[in-house]
Amino acid sequence: MAEILVVDDEPSMREFLKILLDKSGYSIRTAASGAEALTLLQHHSFDLIISDIRMPDLTGLALLENIKQQDLSIPVVLITAYASPEDAVLAMKNGAYDYITKPFKVDDILSVIKSALGSRQEKPPSKERDSFTGIIGNSPEMLKIYDLIQRIGPTQANILIYGESGTGKELVAQAIHQHSKVAANAFVPITCSAIPENLIESELFGHAKGSFTGAIANKTGLFELANNGSAFLDEIGELSPLIQTKLLRVLQEREFKKVGGTETIKVKVRIISATNKNLEEEVLAGRFREDLFYRLAVVPIRMPPLRERKGDVPLLVDHFLKKYSALFDKEVQQISSYALKVLLDYDFPGNVRELENIVERGVALESSNIILPESLTLSGHRSGRPLGSDLPGVNDSAATEELAFDLGLEQYVTDIEKRLIKTALTRTNNSRMKAAELLKMSFRSFRYKAKKYNI
Repeated sequence: MAEILVVDDEPSMREFLKILLDKSGYSIRTAASGAEALTLLQHHSFDLIISDIRMPDLTGLALLENIKQQDLSIPVVLITAYASPEDAVLAMKNGAYDYITKPFKVDDILSVIKSALGSRQEKPPSKERDSFTGIIGNSPEMLKIYDLIQRIGPTQANILIYGESGTGKELVAQAIHQHSKVAANAFVPITCSAIPENLIESELFGHAKGSFTGAIANKTGLFELANNGSAFLDEIGELSPLIQTKLLRVLQEREFKKVGGTETIKVKVRIISATNKNLEEEVLAGRFREDLFYRLAVVPIRMPPLRERKGDVPLLVDHFLKKYSALFDKEVQQISSYALKVLLDYDFPGNVRELENIVERGVALESSNIILPESLTLSGHRSGRPLGSDLPGVNDSAATEELAFDLGLEQYVTDIEKRLIKTALTRTNNSRMKAAELLKMSFRSFRYKAKKYNI
């Protein structure tokens, strides 16, 4: 018989939970305060602790912290009548199994209790990297993320994954879904920045036939497709204020209407979002709704850049060598110690995605069965050199003048423009939009010059 400790300063709530859980076959002890609970924990072991958050002497969050210092394996469920996004974030970050707001349905809390008790009885999932499909790394930073995935996967908490581009945010989102209770259901991803602003509402919520020009049939949106599963919103910081407001309503009410539709559609969707922006700064600047931020970031996960987990570089290189050797039908299975040192000394501003591109090019270029330093192509600016610093005469004013006189001003400027455009495209993985931003010019001007120079 599982032993449960109920902690609440309200006698009526303690009595209610005691009667309910006694009838459900559990052995129940109660405590009227956090301090009393800590005293009980010194003399008794429990399989589960249910605690109110707002208590006068020792809050539920402080109690949670004390419990986790003593025994990380005890699941703790926090309940409160004063739902606060800040409390929810702290609760999940500090190791709470779940967070429930009053009033709650009897079936809901019994379901959470059953799940929490089951999580303690089950053998903890392996932290080996193979148990997280596609995620490579055994560094302390990544082990913390694996542990967090295993803890939050079975909950319904919304997740915000933040970090630089190329750190693997979508892979973590997929792993969270795979470790959830709805892993057999849909995982539906969408990149918010990749869809024109006038179409994003239709992509998220769907539209009714005839609702606008081109709407020749009913369309099912992301949230309806992800019903009873997970929706992954990448680059969430790019949403317009209008769409932010509509998204907030879905999170609050769990319902929406299609564009041009009249029917209210109810959904149960877990939202996993990602961003390479600092959303807290976006909130302060008024570009992102504060209430939406707290709804999305119940549990925030920071993806470390590759430069902060250099110990994972050899593992990643080995993984990509095997992948691209098989893809290109080559026998390149090794990297020379000097070539590996070159990579370990590199900061990888493009993170894991950049490392993958470097290894892919290396395998493609290598004629032997081992990657040598000369097969590694590292972008010059990655070592701190400014864009264009490798252009002819750029760091030598006299050489610049002589070259300009030899070629003629028009030809010299043309050559520089062509090389800068090519360099910008290389740096941005051939994204013309990002290349234009890098060169601080309009997309229309960039497109015109690229066409003019046949790039």
